[in-house]
Amino acid sequence: MTILIVTRTGDKNAPVAVARALEARSERTYRFDTDLFPTELQLLLDEAGGGRLVGPEGELALSDITAVWYRRNETGGRIPQDMDPQLRHPSREESRRVVYGLLASLGVFTVDPLDRVWRADHKPLQLKLARALGLEVPRTLVTNSPPAVRAFAASCPSGIVTKMMTAFSVHDEQNREHVVFTTPLGPKDLEDLEGLDLCPMTFQELIPKQIELRVTVVGQQVMAAAIDSQALPGARHDWRREGLTLIDAWKPYELPEPVRVRSLKLMDELGLNYGAFDFIVTPEGRHVFLEVNPVGEFMWLTRSPGLPIVEALADVLAGRAPRRMVPPLVAPGAAPR
Repeated sequence: MTILIVTRTGDKNAPVAVARALEARSERTYRFDTDLFPTELQLLLDEAGGGRLVGPEGELALSDITAVWYRRNETGGRIPQDMDPQLRHPSREESRRVVYGLLASLGVFTVDPLDRVWRADHKPLQLKLARALGLEVPRTLVTNSPPAVRAFAASCPSGIVTKMMTAFSVHDEQNREHVVFTTPLGPKDLEDLEGLDLCPMTFQELIPKQIELRVTVVGQQVMAAAIDSQALPGARHDWRREGLTLIDAWKPYELPEPVRVRSLKLMDELGLNYGAFDFIVTPEGRHVFLEVNPVGEFMWLTRSPGLPIVEALADVLAGRAPRRMVPPLVAPGAAPR
């Protein structure tokens, strides 16, 4: 029996660590690097859901798969870039749909099913559910309307910040990477909102911070770490700006019981067994929910402050820890990515 790890070749540390933890539990693993399909890895899938994978790790009968850890997906990533775009796009799209079809047809426990991941990734849904469950959330406006942004800013005495729903970066003429972080907006920014009609953005009230939290939930286990993001000027609005500098400064944190319970309830609502939560703790001690990433990174937290996330994932995948059992869900309007 085998646990399938779905990722990509550039994903080094986490899959290796979890595979080792599973092997220490006498579980066999098979790594499916999706960027190798269809160019360097073969997949055979029949009408009964049977078939096999053939790749660098050898051959795996699909009937041997007992659980799946879905982490990263870059299907078709090695299809030649110089291929005719009219052929490359459908080739990559067809390859993606085959991989999605494989994962949907396996019928085994998955951390986490694609339809749940896609649904949970919608930030407006997260905020609505979190608020309904009693978690404090920031006042938020998602819009492409400059007048609406200015009116929203006027209603937020502490100011507002802007962010994107998905993390991304841009490259300048020297090919230097620039990541789009959470950014405060001042009066001059509000005067010049050019381009908003081409790309909507998310705006939130600026929440005063004492510290920030990364709360990792695996199954029913909740593990929290705190960072003093206010210690460095560049990290005050988004700790990721100084992520490498702060990487060893994370400390264990005891989450208040009401926040812990409500976070688990949000996982129930989203149907996830893995989630990486971001919280702000205000100077008054309020815990403000920002978002939960259904496939968020975690390895730096295993070093500092030493959270047992790898072990928790291995236990859930191997069936040694309580699992959140949820039926498949096709989210309305969800589209394969």
